[in-house]
Amino acid sequence: MLNRFPIFKILLLFVALFSCSLSFAQEKTKEATWIWYPGDFEVWLSNKMQVRRTEREAVFPPLWQYYSPYALVTFQTEVDIPQPDEVKIYSEGPFQLLLDGVQIYGQPKSIAVPAGKHKISFKVYNQEVLPAIYINGKYVKSDASWKVTNEDKLWIDETGKAQQSGTPWVPVGSWNFNSPESKPSGFKLTTKPLSAKKTEKIGAGQLIDFGKETFGYIKIHGLKGKGKLALYYGESREEALDSAKCETLDHLSFDGKQSETYTHDGSKAFRYVQVQADAGVKYDSISMLYEYLPLDYRGAFKSSDEQLNKIWDVSAYTMHLTSREFFIDGIKRDRWVWSGDAYQSYLMNYYLFFDSASVERTLLALRGKDPVTAHVNIIMDYSLYWFVGVYDYYLHTGDTKFIKTFYPRMKSLMDFCLERRNKNGFLEPLEGDWVFIDWADGLPKTGEVSFEQMLLARSLEAMAVSAEIAGKTEDQKQYQKLGTDLKTKLFDVFWDKKENVMKHQRIDGKIQNIVTRYANMFGIFFNYFNEEQKQSVKNKVLLNKDVLQITTPYMRFYELEALCAMGEQNYVLKEMKDYWGGMLNEGATSFWEEYNPNKKGKEHLTMYGRPYGKSLCHAWGASPIYLLGKYYLGVKPTAPGYSEYEIKPSLGGLKWMEGKVPTPNGEVAVYCSTKEIKVKSGEGQGKLIFESATRPKTNSGTITELAKNKYQLIVKPNVEYKVSYKAL
Repeated sequence: MLNRFPIFKILLLFVALFSCSLSFAQEKTKEATWIWYPGDFEVWLSNKMQVRRTEREAVFPPLWQYYSPYALVTFQTEVDIPQPDEVKIYSEGPFQLLLDGVQIYGQPKSIAVPAGKHKISFKVYNQEVLPAIYINGKYVKSDASWKVTNEDKLWIDETGKAQQSGTPWVPVGSWNFNSPESKPSGFKLTTKPLSAKKTEKIGAGQLIDFGKETFGYIKIHGLKGKGKLALYYGESREEALDSAKCETLDHLSFDGKQSETYTHDGSKAFRYVQVQADAGVKYDSISMLYEYLPLDYRGAFKSSDEQLNKIWDVSAYTMHLTSREFFIDGIKRDRWVWSGDAYQSYLMNYYLFFDSASVERTLLALRGKDPVTAHVNIIMDYSLYWFVGVYDYYLHTGDTKFIKTFYPRMKSLMDFCLERRNKNGFLEPLEGDWVFIDWADGLPKTGEVSFEQMLLARSLEAMAVSAEIAGKTEDQKQYQKLGTDLKTKLFDVFWDKKENVMKHQRIDGKIQNIVTRYANMFGIFFNYFNEEQKQSVKNKVLLNKDVLQITTPYMRFYELEALCAMGEQNYVLKEMKDYWGGMLNEGATSFWEEYNPNKKGKEHLTMYGRPYGKSLCHAWGASPIYLLGKYYLGVKPTAPGYSEYEIKPSLGGLKWMEGKVPTPNGEVAVYCSTKEIKVKSGEGQGKLIFESATRPKTNSGTITELAKNKYQLIVKPNVEYKVSYKAL
């Protein structure tokens, strides 16, 4: 028998059988999860979250349009199973069930699916939250392979069979809801108990200090009696003590029948809480439940400069506080999802958490649904940041599914933006458009602003890449041409050939003699300038104290990035220490919305005409995470998903530094001193690029010389490279 059945055929048969059994094993062990129409959970959750903002117990809802989840959607899958399967059904909302086009009556909690090929369809209704299902059998499970539509055009014909026509099916949405009990509608952030660090008597009440900026629910222990109790929250001591003007507060009433342990149901941001109670109300102590999104610090940074290490640590804590259901701006005041703030959070996230799900949720919450009636957050530049955010997500993660699924929403938003161009092909604010750019006294924002056109050009480039991924060839050609034409027009109109800088503004066809930092610094790291133009902009604008100064961490982020891109790490290190170190010297435990070193005392707390209007924990304050990871450790992707990347360490005056930059499936570890560089990566192919005054040596691989004193080493996965060199 063996002679008539060659051994290689036996091996092939064995491999085939093994592969088949492995395939069934994988099917059996894959995890079921709750699924919904993509983007709808994010829309629903952002609606729910963003109405939680209060100012002195008054609800302060967002300024922009709210969208709603589709109330009726159809889920569908096709299966080919080797054995009969008893499939359990869980649904958020009543459903219609079809098996192979035949309706199954009632609302069954399970269904027997025979062996073989089948089409299973659930039409689910839910007006209160969002339609969702969880299907769990041995082989049939709800997962990312299912499709969903909000318009199924399905009817039952005279024979009793289902008919369908012209239905747009899309991949389902899902996220970490992997048990029947863990329903999307029940989502809550994680909490853990924290004790106060200090309690002091204030008049008839107490001032509770939790030691640093935090977020969560006040908990009262040993509560007894009847009467009223007031909580006055403060990011600062001054705010908590100012019961008449603090931004957030709670007035509670107790009837004497309450539990001795009371937890308030509204989460707040604070460091200090002033507690004032009627004489009839007694309690033993105050603690809190800290509320947070559980994320791992995958990125790390440490150096020879202790103040810089503290800046990184506080930046990371700031980022963690503002990474919640979505990336939000500030935890005290807005608690909203702003596209400009979120764009920076995406970039910082890639160097700290690398949590792709948070980026996706935030992008979807911001975009909302069709039709588009206004800019994202009603701000022109915030619509444009949204497009660039999608491209950066693709660059860092390599994920094409997001773009393929949501390309129609990208296109409709870009159509809206392009429709609002003027006769010159430039964006100019129309009624209802807010041109933000930055909080800066005296910053002109009317007419045609070069900064907005530069962001539009970048957005068109992002759309061209996205259209190609989505298989929309004609769109790709159109966006590429629009972007190229706009860049040409941008330089024809706004680039001053005599001064070699980008002018800020044109009104009624006349260029205004104004130079600002915004378009000039973006042109550097967008790589829109040639080397001569970059040097001119650096010296005449970025290093020029006479050009309108930037005081927000929001735009300092980009200003310092542009300088780092120009090799000014020594200068930027000093600026970081002065600026973020200045906040630390003022007692900051998280970084602020705005910092002006010329202000003193309580002046640091004021903004928007209110004594405590400023956010003392603002996402855009955490930018050193990004700067230190990308421009000091020097790690950045050069192909989608870190399949290729660059390591270009720059000490910037430090004696040594070390850290980790997370990637989709691993991390890049870097150590650099003036004499040695060590790198190790878990995936992709990297290029270590560095400068040395002497011929460097390596323990592995081959160093090639790129130019005088400039060298390169190819970095392969899971190899630890040690390079001896002499820093210039």
